[in-house]
Amino acid sequence: MNTAAISTPASSHSSHAAYLLEAKFEFLRVLRTPSFAVPTLLFPPLFYLLFGLLLNHGNAGAAHYLFATYSVFGVMAPSLFGFGVAIAIERERGLLALKRVAPMPPGAYLLAKLAMAMLFALIIFVVLSVMAFTLGGVRLAFVQWLTIGAIALLGVMPFCALGLMIGARANASAAPAFVNLIYLPMSFLSGLWMPLSMLPHFLQQIAPLWPAYHLAQLSLMAVGQVPATAIAGHLVWLAGFSAVCFAIARRWLARSA
Repeated sequence: MNTAAISTPASSHSSHAAYLLEAKFEFLRVLRTPSFAVPTLLFPPLFYLLFGLLLNHGNAGAAHYLFATYSVFGVMAPSLFGFGVAIAIERERGLLALKRVAPMPPGAYLLAKLAMAMLFALIIFVVLSVMAFTLGGVRLAFVQWLTIGAIALLGVMPFCALGLMIGARANASAAPAFVNLIYLPMSFLSGLWMPLSMLPHFLQQIAPLWPAYHLAQLSLMAVGQVPATAIAGHLVWLAGFSAVCFAIARRWLARSA
């Protein structure tokens, strides 16, 4: 009985250390892959600078709208590429099989990638916020800044689940193409680059099919660009989408074991 009481804290400490080590190694892996880190961090701010600030200079409404939508655009890349491409490569190289037999807590591998996606999303959001405040004249209440930050931070989850599903099925050479075929068209069709009212009526009707649309609506509500209605519906849709993608990915990964 005393042995159990003594061993439990040690085991718990070892488990926590394993999670931290896995997150550390994931961070080092990303730092050693500038082809992933640099575009992921630079593209959303550059797009916002060009389309949100320079082309709409003096238009406060556009600056607020595009700040909200580009905050969503910024969380998509680290989630889709960090899971979809990285997992496809590591699965093909046999790293996932090695992780299964390694003495590490279950879920540490995926949680480390989730933490990295959230860290990148937070960095991108901070950069966009500074640009919006200093160059775009975006003025929001403190609670609004916090709300959009929380949306950006937690908004990685549906895209991580989608990326996991891609990485569980696609091979290493095809995964980047699959991610790009989803990433850019979804951004456009969800109204992230321009208001949906500027798109053809048919595209407006199918916009709710995309997770980016629902996350963008929540972000636009936070800045007061759209009425704050159906919040629960958007959250339920995103949670359901994440659960379905994760369940499919788990099944595919089990088959490939």
